[in-house]
Amino acid sequence: MLDYIRCVCSCMNQQVKKTFLFVIAGSGQQSPHPSLRAPTRNPFNIAEASGIPGQARDDRYARDDGKRTIFLNLLTLYFFLKSDPLFFLTFIFVLIKIIRISLQGGKCMQKEKGKLNIDSENIMPIIKKWLYSDEDIFVREMVSNCTDAITKLSALASLGEAPGVTMDEKYAVRVILDKENKTITFEDNGIGMTAEEIRQYINNIAFSGASDFLEKYKDKVDKKNEIIGHFGLGFYSAFMVAERVRIDSLSYKEGEEAAQWISDGSNEYEMSTGNRQVRGTEITLFISEESKDYLDEYKLRSVLKKYCNFIPVDIYLENAEDKGKEEQEKESGEEEKEPEAPKPINNTAPLWIKKPNECGDDDYKQFYHEVFTDFNDPLFWIHLNMDYPFRLKGILYFPRLKHELETVEGQVKLYNNQVFVADNIKEVIPEFLLLLKGVLDCPDLPLNVSRSFLQNDGYVKKMSSYITKKVADKLNSLFKKERETFEGYWEDISPFIKYGCMREKDFYDKVKDSLIFKTTEGKHKTLKELTEDNKVNSTAEEAKEEEKDERTTVFYVTNEQQQAQYIRMFKDQGMEAVILPSNLDQAFISYLEMYDGSVHFNRIDSDLSEVLKGDGGQEDDAINEQLEKLFQERLGNDKLKIKTESLKDNDVSAVILLSEQSRRMQDMSKMYGGFGGMPAFENEETLVLNKNNSLIKGLISLKDQEDRHNDVDLICRHVYDLAMMSHKPLDAGSMAQFIQRSNQILERMM
Repeated sequence: MLDYIRCVCSCMNQQVKKTFLFVIAGSGQQSPHPSLRAPTRNPFNIAEASGIPGQARDDRYARDDGKRTIFLNLLTLYFFLKSDPLFFLTFIFVLIKIIRISLQGGKCMQKEKGKLNIDSENIMPIIKKWLYSDEDIFVREMVSNCTDAITKLSALASLGEAPGVTMDEKYAVRVILDKENKTITFEDNGIGMTAEEIRQYINNIAFSGASDFLEKYKDKVDKKNEIIGHFGLGFYSAFMVAERVRIDSLSYKEGEEAAQWISDGSNEYEMSTGNRQVRGTEITLFISEESKDYLDEYKLRSVLKKYCNFIPVDIYLENAEDKGKEEQEKESGEEEKEPEAPKPINNTAPLWIKKPNECGDDDYKQFYHEVFTDFNDPLFWIHLNMDYPFRLKGILYFPRLKHELETVEGQVKLYNNQVFVADNIKEVIPEFLLLLKGVLDCPDLPLNVSRSFLQNDGYVKKMSSYITKKVADKLNSLFKKERETFEGYWEDISPFIKYGCMREKDFYDKVKDSLIFKTTEGKHKTLKELTEDNKVNSTAEEAKEEEKDERTTVFYVTNEQQQAQYIRMFKDQGMEAVILPSNLDQAFISYLEMYDGSVHFNRIDSDLSEVLKGDGGQEDDAINEQLEKLFQERLGNDKLKIKTESLKDNDVSAVILLSEQSRRMQDMSKMYGGFGGMPAFENEETLVLNKNNSLIKGLISLKDQEDRHNDVDLICRHVYDLAMMSHKPLDAGSMAQFIQRSNQILERMM
């Protein structure tokens, strides 16, 4: 410690050095700053603090007083060192070390190294109850261990280090269910273990035999021989369902004898010479009463299919009861039937491990039907195959949707070395891609110990970005090269694309030029094509206004049937609107307006385009005022705005307009329940009367005839209801009145 102080002091000027020693020693000198002067007690002796014998004050008051002295003097030192941060930081470092030693009574602890100990009696309950999220995982772990044993032997055989094992060796994993004896046995004909290896790999919790093997042969083993295990904990998942586990193993090494290991999951085990005669390992689980449902063959087969359906070694499920029946038939002398050759329950060569040019359309469709039990063919698919900077293979399918509710969630299965990990892991698969169906296999996934979740890792973000890019590239390719096909898919894939654009700006930037909209003419157009067409159909006044606003207006409809009158008016003038029927579309157009400043969306009934207006001749303000006053009185709605226009379509008596801004505010208010208790936005509809319509013209002459007062009232209300029905559905009361009024009109015609 004195060396530290000498080093620091040698670098300081005299004034700073004096103050430094003053603070460290806590001497009885007065502080250079009178306002900071402290009691003159020295609770610590610097020699003793540095390990040199010396007298220190023991009374509590002096110790507390000394602490105050140090901190007050520290403030003093600040004034001298604030101009030199390097000295200040050095001083703080030394001060902390001295205080730490002082608080320990001047005694320095010697540096010590050692190893942490794990008590198996405490760790096993954690593994049983908390390590894995699902009991089913024990099946995956047992089969994975068997597969790794086979992979190791295969790798050694390829190196010529496995005597008696040929390259065409038939490998298999057998899962044997014995309901009568309440056991499930997992057997492989792989590398096997000696008694010493059992002690090393099984008795030492979290010592991975797979990692040990990979380290030993890392420069020799082909990467095709992938080892599944890494953490050395998978075996202990057996104790989640078993009250006792027995291992019988015979190593591939010549001259080794079989070994048997038994444990009940406590910190004790039994080990002895085994009876196994053939190379490999047999793990027998004696199933506990709480987990006896795994003794059901259907249940066990389902779990095997879920987790091990694509493991690269044949897996056979055998039922001991079936073997017993066969033996009884032989003993009874019944005519022997030719036994069927056992069939593996898994597919060792899934489609995604093949190269795309080796797969046909029928192969992709068949694989889709098998994996997702969907009888409908997918629209199209993307085959992923990447080796650098990480390994990733898989197939993403765009399913055919029957209705919007199906877009809530798809199913993307994540695999690690052909072993199922989980569905829809959002860290790897961008959230919007979870609307799709598919399989992804990545050996480089940074899985946690339970192999159920991902750890934070830079690879994960790179994978997610790569997948997003491949999906965008596929969509852009379809749009550019097969536009007609792309347009045919649009109804099914548009919810996915729109949602993806809103969730990830990067995805939007990649596909924005391929976004299309279906129009009222039945065509599909991009935003660029729509804005160009609108400029052609706009009046000179509208074009000037849009140029000033720097945005082109695109009209849309949400309900083709209800808004049919507006659509007809547009078509008559050679105009078209885009069809946006879903709730997702409303959020999407707001998103487009935010990121594409060149366009603005208006619903077809939000405003009257100048193209729809005709030449009304000389404006007669008196007639306009009379009509507006007449409808205001007869309808009895003071809040309703009424105006008159001369429309080109003489068959239209009136229309209802609601500004786009008001409509969106109303929609948001409904969606969020009136914004936390605030009242919903009031309607701001405008009734536009068409002065060129004969019915409206006739009202002007009828309004002053006393005997036609009721008729005028009837017509005004009916005109309003007809306009409202083209705008939105009538409420129950208004609909009842409309029907009653319609009957009255029919009666008067008779």
